[in-house]
Amino acid sequence: MIIGIIPARFASTRLLGKPLADICGKPMIQHTYEKVAQIISNFGAKVVMTSREIATGSDRIASVAKNLPGANIIVNIQGDEPFIRGEMIDQAIEPLLFDRTINVSTLAKRIDNTQDLKSTSVVKVVFDYNNFAMYFSRSPIPYVRDARTNFDRIQKAEIYKHIGLYVYRRESLLKFTQLQPTDLEQTEKLEQLRMLENGFKVKIVVTEFETLSIDTQEDLERARVYYTRFLHMKDNNDL
Repeated sequence: MIIGIIPARFASTRLLGKPLADICGKPMIQHTYEKVAQIISNFGAKVVMTSREIATGSDRIASVAKNLPGANIIVNIQGDEPFIRGEMIDQAIEPLLFDRTINVSTLAKRIDNTQDLKSTSVVKVVFDYNNFAMYFSRSPIPYVRDARTNFDRIQKAEIYKHIGLYVYRRESLLKFTQLQPTDLEQTEKLEQLRMLENGFKVKIVVTEFETLSIDTQEDLERARVYYTRFLHMKDNNDL
């Protein structure tokens, strides 16, 4: 059985009350849920309260997964991804369905603008020829030595941003969250580095779909503009 869990933390240090932040009349968490459930009717979901002492999203979903022995695949859909698409979730799940040796997968998209390249909120990832992650960073990686400008960098090299949607086999999620935070994780403030430092292989699925993660008030304002434009385009297409 496949279970989707959306971790949402009210006490975000960069945007307090983030799950309930209003985006054109709906709280952000509702946008995320409706995208995941592919519904357009009433908002309804099963809510599980976790301890406020739990620090990361993976730890929160693991605390729920412990009580779901029938779920062998756990999908971690970030609550701050209100524009996630169902197709993206399908793409991330697929490797675990067809290859029993894969225990963790996630998404990446090629960066096509200098704003994402420069932003420390946009996590970058490099991966090998078999699409397994080699490193995640808030810095632009790989470093393009011969490039003169940031625009030149994204033209000369394939630089990918990480989209924070994870798919785990249940036993791998529980094992991962029992591990202590690692040096690189604490340096970059990226929990996925704990996996790499402990030898977990993370499959990267490249997606063509764009999304917008919300971490700050500036991101929230961008999301409101994005959503308004989306509705305008949809209305025009319906004419």
